[in-house]
Amino acid sequence: MFKLSEIKDLIKLIDQTSVQEFEIENEGTRILIKKPNPAETYVVQAQQPQAVYSQAPLHGTAPHHLQATVTAGGESASVSVQSVPEQDTSHLHKIVSPMVGTFYTSAAPGTPPYVSTGDKVKPKTVVCIVEAMKLMNEIEAEIQGEIVEVLVENGQLVEYGQPLFLVKPE
Repeated sequence: MFKLSEIKDLIKLIDQTSVQEFEIENEGTRILIKKPNPAETYVVQAQQPQAVYSQAPLHGTAPHHLQATVTAGGESASVSVQSVPEQDTSHLHKIVSPMVGTFYTSAAPGTPPYVSTGDKVKPKTVVCIVEAMKLMNEIEAEIQGEIVEVLVENGQLVEYGQPLFLVKPE
């Protein structure tokens, strides 16, 4: 069984190399890491063959919108992504998702979120949970600063490397 910190370190290491795909198996646990190709077209297909949506990489400043239903293992989830013109965030730190999963702002439904816009965080502050394969993975800020923006909605599916929060470093 791999520890979350080991998986994070492995992802960071692979991300810094030119390796596009990496697979490892240990004690019956298999990890497959694939880097997205920026020139790829992304296709999401629902159970009905006519419900196929695709999106080319976003260029320019026009807003784009993609909506689809994703079905996996008999469970379905609605995905809605809206892209707006980018603003200069080069001075802000991005807390990114270390894995593919479902983003949760709090430990349980009805409880307050871990962090909100304007909150101060320290490197070990838990900012959210990403659920992957029925495991709840606490995501830490890894930086000291102030949460400027929460970039995803509670319950939204997130991809590996997808920015979750913008933080103004202190």
